Amino acid sequence: MLSDAQHDPNAAPRCDYSNCTLPNCFCSRDGTLTPGNMEPSQVPQMVTLTFDDAVNYENWDLYGQLFRHGRTNPNGCPIHGTFYISHEYTNYQYVQQLWNDGHEIAVHSITHRGPEDYWSQNATIEDWFDEFVGQANIVNRFGGVRMEDLWGVRVPYLRVGWNRQFIMMREFGFIYDSSMAAPFSNPPLWPYTLDYRMPHKCMGTKQKCPSRSFPGIWEMVLNQLQAGEYYCAMMDQCPPSGDEEEVYEMLMHNFRRHYNTNRAPLGLYFHTIWFKVKHNMKGMKRFLDELVKMPDVWIVNNREVINWMREPTPSAQMSAFEPWKCAQQVPAEDKACQLGTSCKLRNRVLRGDRYLHTCFECPDVYPWLRNEFGITLK
Repeated sequence: MLSDAQHDPNAAPRCDYSNCTLPNCFCSRDGTLTPGNMEPSQVPQMVTLTFDDAVNYENWDLYGQLFRHGRTNPNGCPIHGTFYISHEYTNYQYVQQLWNDGHEIAVHSITHRGPEDYWSQNATIEDWFDEFVGQANIVNRFGGVRMEDLWGVRVPYLRVGWNRQFIMMREFGFIYDSSMAAPFSNPPLWPYTLDYRMPHKCMGTKQKCPSRSFPGIWEMVLNQLQAGEYYCAMMDQCPPSGDEEEVYEMLMHNFRRHYNTNRAPLGLYFHTIWFKVKHNMKGMKRFLDELVKMPDVWIVNNREVINWMREPTPSAQMSAFEPWKCAQQVPAEDKACQLGTSCKLRNRVLRGDRYLHTCFECPDVYPWLRNEFGITLK
């Protein structure tokens, strides 16, 4: 069965400006147009930091170093990241704390299983539901994150799941995907909705991007970074830098590529292993310290990017932009506990015990695929 837009009789049509208006639809023929046709110099430069996989004691301190050192946006609010959470080894008390601090929690599957092409080739619509709606349920039940705050998904290994993935997203109500890398582009691409055909080639060996139209679902497209002669989407796929200066320069070079052209959001996509190299962390902190000095640069999460794109607002008015304000207190019932419970639980599939850290009651068994609440089935 041919799955690409060229061969699909029901393929999404090409971008039609007259029928695609914000807040719910955004497209452009080549993907580089600014929302609301805004002059780039008026556009707040958004920078997103995203982190994939488990959150636990191994990376908790790293996140603290990036986010807890008084780095703020021009409106005085703390900078934010997006965390794509997979289940095994995740500490849900930490997840709840990140959510309390204004970071975005998003879904990265329960199992993160291999082989890589399982996701693009073999996973059925049911599998997509089990993995992604299942993980949303786990994050909600054991991390206390409200369902309406779970907007996004990223697929393991960035192996897009063709139309099946997006049918699941539409049915459940996910708002965006962030798994599609675009070929290197100068100027870079803006996120877009999937009402119309995507404005770039589907990149990756045997990759299967959606061919149908999925109105109102956003694609937070991954722009490649330029590192010397190489291009890379995830930071840990970039060739290793020799020292702090090289890391800083590479980040600044890519920042300028966005800032000095169409100001498309600059996405930096991490697995925490990248930060285990000391000069990477140093170069990154220096880069963040440089950005927070700039009056028109904002380090925000993907939800906040979508909120801005739905309502494009010029830089000069951003301090009054409601969706990015931070004054609200966390309601008492949503607050993470100081001391979580560490539940030692059996799991038949994983053949052994796993610890589940949560502020909520321990389940009977370790939550897993098709039993996300960890109930003993009598």
